[in-house]
Amino acid sequence: MSRLVTIFGGSGFVGRYIARRMAKEGWRVRVAVRRPNEALFVKPYGVPGQVEPLACNIRDDASVRAMIRGADAVVNCVGILNSLGRNTFDAVQAEGAGRVARIAAEEGVGALVHISAIGADAGSDSDYARTKAEGEAAVLAAFPNAVILRPSIIFGTEDQFFNRFAGMTRLGPILPVVGAATKFQPVHVDDVAKAAVAGVLGQAAPGIYELGGPEVETFRGLMQRMLKVIQRRRAVVGIPFFVARIMAFGFDMVQALTLGLIENKVLTRDQVRNLARDNVVAPGAKGLADLGITPTAMEAVLPEYLWRYRPAGQFAAIKDSAKNLRKA
Repeated sequence: MSRLVTIFGGSGFVGRYIARRMAKEGWRVRVAVRRPNEALFVKPYGVPGQVEPLACNIRDDASVRAMIRGADAVVNCVGILNSLGRNTFDAVQAEGAGRVARIAAEEGVGALVHISAIGADAGSDSDYARTKAEGEAAVLAAFPNAVILRPSIIFGTEDQFFNRFAGMTRLGPILPVVGAATKFQPVHVDDVAKAAVAGVLGQAAPGIYELGGPEVETFRGLMQRMLKVIQRRRAVVGIPFFVARIMAFGFDMVQALTLGLIENKVLTRDQVRNLARDNVVAPGAKGLADLGITPTAMEAVLPEYLWRYRPAGQFAAIKDSAKNLRKA
């Protein structure tokens, strides 16, 4: 019988790429998600019955155990950017990560891969960064041979980074950003998936790996690169942190006063804290090269999915060719 991997959050941005690659490796894939009916798109990643989305609550022992029982390997991709209702940073990223690792060890799982993030820091004033670090500690305490991956900003077709800001360019001549001078090292989503698969297959030594692409750029530089790809002229305006904190407070209060009915998808105070820190691979850290993976450059991928934000959309190349003909 083929081996089985359980991927928590396997229908998310990163998880779906890992699920697809594990299916290609011939593994059966159990995709553990909150809403399996919204994850049916993963089923065609393999032959009928090979990839199955199932309901799971990472905050519940019995639910997590049901997903792990019988699995040969486990990958945890679950993470949040905003604390909402019972899905708080502590409950999901710290306690949830520890629960997955503890039960994986109790069930005799052979390999565990945990997706964390660059910037994980137990002493951080950011709940996101603090709970990422606490989750890592809980994972290693329960499953010392785990492979922990810390990616920088992740880009790819379904990302919520370049897609979000490219969409904002349609709203006006100004593109506001918080932390314009903050540095990032964007990594392609499929490179993260390759790293996770290496961990599952035993091709990566246990430990922590920081994943970044070949380019380090400021937030402003990334936006300028994106604008070039989508062929739009916009003024990239940096919002001072003190202004951003006031704005984020207002958005957070709207979410709190509506009891989460209006979710803050714009800017949270915790995100402002994170944007004040560089998000790059630390000197001397193990990374993609140690896993035998050549990082993908942004210029090789961004045009493949950002073309729809160009003024002429899919006809941009045709219009460019027509201009050349007129000049001739």
